[in-house]
Amino acid sequence: MNQSLSDKGTSVLNKILYNFDIAIEAIQRNKLRALLTSLGIIFGVASVIAMLAIGTGAQQEILSQMQLLGTNNVIIQPVMEQVEGAVGEEQKEGSQRKYSPGLSLQDLYNIKDVMPEVEYISPEIIFDTNFIRNARMRSGKIVGVNDEYFEINNFVIENGNNFSEEQIKNSAPVCIIGSDVRAKFFAGQDPIGKKIKVGNLWLTVIGVLEKKDLTTENIQSLGIRNYNLDIFTPATTILIRFKNRGLVTKDDIDASAGGGMRVMILGGDNEEEEAGSDNYHQLDKLIVRVTDSKYSVSIAEVLSRMLKRRHNGVVDYEIIVPEQLLQQEQRTKRIFNLVLSSIASISLIVGGIGIMNIMLASVVERYREIGVRMAVGAQKRDIELQFLTEALTISISGGLIGIILGMAFSYAIEASAEIATVVTPVSILISFGVAVVIGVVFGYYPAKRAAQHDPVHALRHE
Repeated sequence: MNQSLSDKGTSVLNKILYNFDIAIEAIQRNKLRALLTSLGIIFGVASVIAMLAIGTGAQQEILSQMQLLGTNNVIIQPVMEQVEGAVGEEQKEGSQRKYSPGLSLQDLYNIKDVMPEVEYISPEIIFDTNFIRNARMRSGKIVGVNDEYFEINNFVIENGNNFSEEQIKNSAPVCIIGSDVRAKFFAGQDPIGKKIKVGNLWLTVIGVLEKKDLTTENIQSLGIRNYNLDIFTPATTILIRFKNRGLVTKDDIDASAGGGMRVMILGGDNEEEEAGSDNYHQLDKLIVRVTDSKYSVSIAEVLSRMLKRRHNGVVDYEIIVPEQLLQQEQRTKRIFNLVLSSIASISLIVGGIGIMNIMLASVVERYREIGVRMAVGAQKRDIELQFLTEALTISISGGLIGIILGMAFSYAIEASAEIATVVTPVSILISFGVAVVIGVVFGYYPAKRAAQHDPVHALRHE
């Protein structure tokens, strides 16, 4: 029995190889026609691969953006007070505006105490200033944070240590520098324990961050900074030794009496005053990492109610859930790529129609050949298999050429348009599989029609 099955399998294989030889011979007799027929398949497969490569590249770019912003993060930022009411109400009640302490460290402490699903939370206070060391100077940003900031933002301290609780509590004059700051001011030496002047204050370097790879597109689209150029110090150090915008001083009161508040901006050896600014918030940002992204939206709603109560009903903050924004962008790009891939797939359908058209013509041309084969014992199934194999050979060869062309298109797009493209094995298999299915679907009808011919009439055909 096993011998019989083996013989049967060998017979089927020989039949397939025989039909394949006939298909190759028929294609070689009409090389130009076969090439023109397969063009639809070639460009269809190439287009689908290129479109899927662009889509995968966009997907990876979004994932990298999510890593930069933090997949589980909720961001709280101060904004101008949002006022609503009838026209003219603001002028009438201007002297009775509610007081808000602004976004402050106290908000951080309250969130930390009350919210159980908060894993990490860090402030961010940013001042533009100058960095000076060994007669070298460059402008940059000093950023006030806490020890959890680097965990939230997936930063790695390459050399040295993170801020200790004692340093944060005592507002110690210490800092952690970005990799580009190290390259600029500490080239060829270990910066740990050395000092750098930031504005009017000398800070001791206790750590160096690993270089963060950031593209220009990420910086622009996400509105983030180049962290490699920043110097980080405890937020308490910023508030005690630099500037606490939450404190009202005599100068501020005098300025407000004159029609505008003045906020001190740190800049080198001299502090400048900017008239007309009323930024009373201690913090420029609060970054909250939740234990699981599924809690992000609900925690954002709770945070909104909590802050509104703490700020006496004044909505002078906004809460951003980066994952929501990026997921929306991801959905938009996915739909866009689906549309592009669908348009590209039309070429495959056109290619399939071309295969059907040529195979129908081939059936007419080869009536006599069909009659001879049927006269010498070929079954209808053999005739079907012959023409189906020929259609499949055209579509498979077109698919293989299309794969090579699609990969070339992808690399060309990436090089010329600076769009990230990623060709994956899945996209190649999908495109090639569709090409094979097209060959079967559009080759079946001509094969079926060829097998239905009467061998007597076929032998008489000239």
